[in-house]
Amino acid sequence: MDRGRLPTRQHLGSEILNGKKSNISRTDDAIHSVRWEISRCREITQVQSTEQTIRQVVQEVLTQLAGRQGNTNTTSNRWGVFDSVDEAVAAAQKGFEQLTRASLEQRKTAINIVKRMCDEQAEELGQLEFEETKIGRLEHKIAKLKAIQTVPGVEFLRTDAISGSHGLMITEYAPFGVIGAITPVTHSLPTLAGNFVNMVAAGNTIVCNPHPSGAKIASEGVRRFNKAIHAATGLENLVTIIGSPTIESAQQVFDHRGVKLLVVTGGPAVARAALKSPKRAIVAGPGNPPVVVDATADIDNAAKSIVAGAAFDNNLLCIGEKEVFAVKEIFDQLMTAVASHGGYRLNAAQVAAFTAKAFGPPKEPGGHHVLNRDFIGKDAAWLAAQIGLSIPAETLILYGETDENNPFVPEEQMMPFVPFVRANCSDHAIALAKKYEHGFGHTAIIHSRDVHTITKMGRVMNTTLFVKNGPCMAGLGLGGEGYLSFSIATPTGEGVTSPMTFTRQRRCVMVDDLRII
Repeated sequence: MDRGRLPTRQHLGSEILNGKKSNISRTDDAIHSVRWEISRCREITQVQSTEQTIRQVVQEVLTQLAGRQGNTNTTSNRWGVFDSVDEAVAAAQKGFEQLTRASLEQRKTAINIVKRMCDEQAEELGQLEFEETKIGRLEHKIAKLKAIQTVPGVEFLRTDAISGSHGLMITEYAPFGVIGAITPVTHSLPTLAGNFVNMVAAGNTIVCNPHPSGAKIASEGVRRFNKAIHAATGLENLVTIIGSPTIESAQQVFDHRGVKLLVVTGGPAVARAALKSPKRAIVAGPGNPPVVVDATADIDNAAKSIVAGAAFDNNLLCIGEKEVFAVKEIFDQLMTAVASHGGYRLNAAQVAAFTAKAFGPPKEPGGHHVLNRDFIGKDAAWLAAQIGLSIPAETLILYGETDENNPFVPEEQMMPFVPFVRANCSDHAIALAKKYEHGFGHTAIIHSRDVHTITKMGRVMNTTLFVKNGPCMAGLGLGGEGYLSFSIATPTGEGVTSPMTFTRQRRCVMVDDLRII
């Protein structure tokens, strides 16, 4: 710089771009450099630049710098959405390194941003998910996003301590690092958002391989979350996602050395694949939740609850009421009550016709019936139309009496048709429930005022969720006590996941000191 004249805006930019400070990455550092250059000038008193002007200069310089050097900030380019697993994991690893240096308050800020966005943008995001997946009910897509408010965050973290004659020991719960997550089409963005709250609260970052049919909305959520979090905290890529996911990219996530833990929410095939991985896997697998109704039940409440649970998002919930075993004393009364709460009853011929449309025969003897996937998550009125019935559009579920051999009983069908099977007694109903839950250990529901019967079923079923006298959603704090998660890890035993699920224990020991009692 010519010491005989004042620096111009262009000259200052050139000095920063080409001189000692060419690697400036922060505005405050750049301002310091500008001031340093100005201080070299003899006629510094003539400088009329204000703080605001300096900042404008620096911003122009940084923009040029990014253009010359190539912007390596993946957040500002893609906001967490990547084409390859390697890129996504690398970005999430950098995000994790940032997060380990961040304060607990910054974690809280990031989590609260996601919760707030899910609440405030629920209608828009729910509409986008509904349009992409074409399954479920729009109002329930919205409700699931608003319910992210009840997913627990950093308040669930704890530290354990033991104090004794030989000093003090504390156990802290630390993050794993980068978690590889697989999310389902049934709740694409809600599962991702719920996992974000839990996993980031524990100090982890996430690489998500969504179901291909829900990838657009999941990617849109990732972009919005990352942009808002970066603006508020400077943290980048707390969640990354594969924009065009495949079975192959899922396997790459399973195998990647940078992924420390797997969390899989989905059907039997992806659950089995995760369990074969050498990494630790937390797996939310399939369910086929049965409902038992005995002679002591509040019949009206039972009918209302069954309809509410089976109708929620057109029975896409893995915890949803899939089949009912009701004792013969109250069977007909229950069937009548279901109609008064939004159900449409099919007669025997209609049940047979509908079953033939919904399922094909097994491909091999003893195999599963083949589900017509076009029926998944469709409205009750649409399903009825497939067998020539015109019913009110506001109908919540279809239902009808079947025997236990109807494919709707053993198969997890994910549509708002509920088979009702007549049982001889409560013991018979519980035995049928046990048989057709298949030992998944996922969810079971009973309507009874007999504590002995309730206790017996709870012991026999041994499920992760056991709901008494309410709809299935009550098991996740929606109408009952407790908290929400969209990942219920039944095969691997973690249950309804929380931030503590995604931590590892670290022990710290002080020998002979710090016990002050």
